[in-house]
Amino acid sequence: MKVPNPLVDAIYAGIKKANKEFPRSHLGASSIGGSCDLKIWFDFRWIAKEDFDGRMLRLFKRGLNEELPLVGDLRRAGLKVDDINPITKKQFSFKDGFFAGSCDGIVTSGVPEAPEKKHVLEIKTHSLKSFTNLEKNGVQKSNPQHYSQMQVYMGMFDINRALYVSVCKDNDRIYIERVRFDKALFDSLCTRAHRIISSDRMPEPLSSDPTWFECKFCSASDVCHGKSMAKEVHCRTCSHITFTPQGEANCAHWESDVPTEAQVNGCDAHILHPDLVPWPMVIDDGKVSWKIGETLVRNGEPEANVFTSKELIANSKACAGMIGDTFAQEARMELGARIGA
Repeated sequence: MKVPNPLVDAIYAGIKKANKEFPRSHLGASSIGGSCDLKIWFDFRWIAKEDFDGRMLRLFKRGLNEELPLVGDLRRAGLKVDDINPITKKQFSFKDGFFAGSCDGIVTSGVPEAPEKKHVLEIKTHSLKSFTNLEKNGVQKSNPQHYSQMQVYMGMFDINRALYVSVCKDNDRIYIERVRFDKALFDSLCTRAHRIISSDRMPEPLSSDPTWFECKFCSASDVCHGKSMAKEVHCRTCSHITFTPQGEANCAHWESDVPTEAQVNGCDAHILHPDLVPWPMVIDDGKVSWKIGETLVRNGEPEANVFTSKELIANSKACAGMIGDTFAQEARMELGARIGA
């Protein structure tokens, strides 16, 4: 039987508490090779994000911590590596509207098979099972997402080779593979990224079967397959928002571009996205209502018989039941009370 260790638990709790990572505003090159358009759309829209515990967060950090030592190993092996852009003094990165990413560096020379040729550098860590699959099948077959990530970097930085450097976390074995640039794949990945970013409606999922193996392990599975509603209320789950190819988040309500910092909390004018709720939408004179049972319930800034998105998510039946209850509505407005779960 496993005996709880309060110090270990405290370490994991401290890691989780310290993880105050601001949501990423862009769709990253690291995710565009994923198998499901809808999952990528959810991630970009900050929907159904997985809540990792301290142990997993520490495990993810191990991958980041491996980058600098491996760059040092490559340099000692005779490669010249720029892990920082000498012009910007930051990571090598690109930004194409809301599509963006940063690679681990550029190898300027020294790769034995092509000593004078530049290579995009990508460093990854693997479990033993994943590493064994990588050694057997190569990165394109064993991890298409990593392969796609390198294709994006090569295209964006105008470099036609990449160096994929991987380390096994179980035994420190290193695997290295050179990858060639595929222009057709690069173009299709960029097209896919901008299509998903600009899509106002949910893309089709990879599978409509919740028992499909990828769906079973997806953090967005319950929302995708209609078992639960999305709980997030912020600009990216609002019907007012539109994302442009130029990298702007346009709000139809405020008629302005909304900066990322403001998108996190949104505002009371939030209107639930129609693909994220189970109710039919009814629009009358520009006002949005949801048909909950047999009752039309207005959604928007709180006033008598108009309910915020947070109230509707917390208890839609209570909102519907309060329609026409003058006493309850007056109390709700005068006291500033809101319906909760």
